[in-house]
This record gives sequence, C-alpha cells and structure tokens, in this order.
Amino acid sequence: MDLLTLKTWTPEEILATVEEGLEVKAHPRRYGEALKGQTLAMLFQKTSTRTRCAFEVGMTQLGGHAIYLDWRSTNFLLADLKDEAQVLSRYADGIMARMLKHEDLRQLAAGAEVPLINGCCDRYHPCQALGDLMTVWEIQGKLDGAHLVYVGIRNNVCNSLIAACTKVGVRITAVTPEVNGPSEDAELVAEARSTGLFEETLDLNGAIRDADFLYTDTWVDMEFFLDPEQEAEKERRVQVFTPYQINAKVLRRTRALVMHCLPAHKGYEVTAEVMASPRCVAVDQAENRLHVQKAVLMRLLGNE
Repeated sequence: MDLLTLKTWTPEEILATVEEGLEVKAHPRRYGEALKGQTLAMLFQKTSTRTRCAFEVGMTQLGGHAIYLDWRSTNFLLADLKDEAQVLSRYADGIMARMLKHEDLRQLAAGAEVPLINGCCDRYHPCQALGDLMTVWEIQGKLDGAHLVYVGIRNNVCNSLIAACTKVGVRITAVTPEVNGPSEDAELVAEARSTGLFEETLDLNGAIRDADFLYTDTWVDMEFFLDPEQEAEKERRVQVFTPYQINAKVLRRTRALVMHCLPAHKGYEVTAEVMASPRCVAVDQAENRLHVQKAVLMRLLGNE
C-alpha cells in the first residue's frame, strides 16, 4: 500500500489514520517500539522543514531509523528512477519522497518494492491534509459537519484538502481565483462536486460567514522567492490575490480559526498580525504532522 494521493484512499482508511494520529499523540510511549528495526529512506528533491523533521523524528520515536537523502547527492540525478527506487527498496522498509513533479513520483512507485509515501509534489500533499484533518478533529471533537474555507491559489495542498474533506464529511469551500497550472485535476474536482460537500466561489465574505476554519497557503511558489526570473509572475500573482489576503479585517467577519500549512509569507497571503493571533492554529497543524505521519508509517510499514 502506498500514499501517493488521498484520492485512492477510502474514507475508512483516512478516518482510521487520523484517529490513530490522535491516539499516538495522547499516548506516545505505547508506540515506542512499533517500528523497531525498520528503516525509512527519505528522498528530498525539494527543500523541507516540517516533512523532514516529522518523518525523521517520527521514525525515531517509533523505534525505527530514517535515512536523509538529498537528491543532489545521490545518483537519482543520473539513473533511471525506477531502477534507483528498486535498489533503494532492498535497503529500506519504506520510502518517503518529496518531489517536484507527480509524474516522477509515479515513476518511483513503479520501481519501488516497498511502500512509497508522497511527502509533497506539484499536485498533492496528502500528509499535510491528514494533519489538517487531525487538527480539525482535535478542535471540533469530530470531522463530520465541519466547514473549511480554503482561500488563495488552488494548488497541491488545496487538492489534497478537497480529496480528504469530501471523503470524511467536512464541507470545503474553495475561494480560488486561479489554479496553479501543474496542480490542475479536473477529475478530482468533478468527483468532489458530486459529493455535495465541495463548493466554489469568489465571494470571500459570503464563504466565511459560517466557516469553522479559514485556510490559506502561499500564492507564490517557494522557488519564486529565490529566482529573479520569476519576479514578473510573482508580482502578477500578488496583484490578483491581494484582495483575498487573510487579515484582521477578514477575521472580524468570521468566527473561524486560521490554518496555514507553512511557511507563511507574511504580508502576502496572511498578515503577521493574524499569524500571531490566538485564532491561528498553524503551529498546532505543524505539530500534528508528526503524530499523523507516525500513524501513516505504522499503517504502511507496520503489522496492524
């Protein structure tokens, strides 16, 4: 069993994983040897803070071991992806890969002989969405009936939230003026619409009126901040999305708690004031990545 996208996971699998994350958080010592002697190979084509730390610490706390592999210091740059994944499978009990392109992740999966976990790609970020559901459950006491409003560009995080929420009874409203090109998934959107739990609108004020959670993510790809050649596209996006910034004025119109997958670009999609507000639960989300990813690791690598 792999975790490339939550589109292929059943509602029961998603709910059980989130519930297990809550259990692990409440009673961490019970799971201290759950993956004793097992090794997770962690392959990073993209930089990371939360994904790397949560998986590496998670494996340690479960009694296992994690190997960090920077893409540039491996032969993945030179070799066939399927071949390298097959070889890596002979050393490790599982592989977590954080990739630039979903298609490359699929190539890895085609060669891997052990479970493969998507640590983020241009289309999906399933571990983030699982941690987000855990945060909603922890705060609300349940998932069914909650209302989450996602504001900004429709990207990999939004895709995984749509897939996850509509499978477990969470109503999700997307206030997304544009779709990040590589993230477009018409099949996902069509299936989500059919559930009756997914809505789309550009009316931010209307959407947040009865929201429980107000979620945003960067409008500008992380790489844009480092690449001078992307300056024009960065400025274009800032102009398009500034009316959808989560700020104090927006918070006064809703009782919703603010969520962000981090890193936050303060002054763009969200203000520093909002991030420092007691209504912002972004740090709780980040912590819950550790607990829910431990649940994912046990589900995929352990003996249930």
